[in-house]
Order: sequence, then C-alpha cells, then structure tokens
Amino acid sequence: MSEFRAPSEAHSVDRKALWVVRELRLPTIVKTCMTCRCTRHHPTDKFRVNASGKLLDVWMLVGCEKCDRTTKIPLHERIHVQALAHDRLVAYENNDPAMVRRLLHEAPAGGPGYRLDWTGTWELDTDMPFYEVERKDAPPLEVLVRFEVPAPVRVENLLTAGLKLSRSAVRGMVRAGRIRLPSAVDAKVRADFSFFVLPDSLARH
Repeated sequence: MSEFRAPSEAHSVDRKALWVVRELRLPTIVKTCMTCRCTRHHPTDKFRVNASGKLLDVWMLVGCEKCDRTTKIPLHERIHVQALAHDRLVAYENNDPAMVRRLLHEAPAGGPGYRLDWTGTWELDTDMPFYEVERKDAPPLEVLVRFEVPAPVRVENLLTAGLKLSRSAVRGMVRAGRIRLPSAVDAKVRADFSFFVLPDSLARH
C-alpha cells in the first residue's frame, strides 16, 4: 500500500463522519482449566488479597465457562502495601467490577499465562451523512474512527461494516487510491485514526 497522505489543503474536505467502536462485553480470558481442560474463562468480578505483614499478594478470580472452576490470575506478588495505590487496593478489597474492566483494557493482549479473545466484544456505531461511496465523482469524505474499547479490529472489517461494501469492493477502492488509510487494509488496529474516501480526480494526487 502507498504511503498515507491526507488530501492537500487545496482540496477541502467538507463531508465528515464519526465511527465509534463500542463495547458489547468484556473479552474472554483464554487459559486452560486444570479440571476440564476448557480454555474459555470469564471474569467473576472478584479479587483475592492475601497479606503477609506489609507484603501483599493479589489475584483476579476467573471462572471456567464449562465446569465453573475458579482460577486465580496473579496481579501483584509480594508487593509492599505502600507501593500499591490506595484506590486500587480499595477496589480489590471491594471486588469492584470497574477494576476488572480496567485491568482487561490495560492489557489488551493478555498477561502471564493467559491471553484475551476479543471476538464478539464490539460493535461499530456510524454517523454517516448520505454518501454514495462507490460513485467516482463523490466529494471527499473524512472518517474519524474512535475506539471506546481497545479491541484489536482488522481495518478491512471496519470498512466493510461502516461503508456497507463487500471485501472485494473495499480492497478495490484501496488499490485505486480512493480509500486512503494510515495503515494496511489487513492490519489490526485498536487506537483512534482517520481515513479518507476520495473521488477519482484526487485518488492518485
């Protein structure tokens, strides 16, 4: 794919749209269950905190989706109580579900001994003006894609969902320079970005 270039200042982009990747549910925790060997786990919204003097061990508790066995995922091992932010410790002690969400979002790929499966965790909410995407003389359109959840999503999947086009049509417009992206069409992204849909007259400029 060619180097990403926004339309020049001489060609204003009056049409703009906002797409938002919204959360449907938390990701599945992929970790082998010691009882039934199932690899699918869900958060229980509970933590376990053990204290030994001034040292703490903290685990997040997850449940097997098949046999419901509870497994501990280590978060802090032998950490001094003063080294742990007070609000975080309170959240652990109170089994705050917001902390579970925060932890999973802070480590999108997972952690030691487990990984995260983001399949089915997001939906795309689009605010599209009336726009004939495939019309070769359509005016330039700028789309801002905003992520409310750090789910790794393939760019192609975003484009097909948001533009209501087939994969082949999307790839054809990318090859022709009519869809101008900051990354490859088959790359996975999880952070905000913008792209442009251009008429033929600007596609190769």
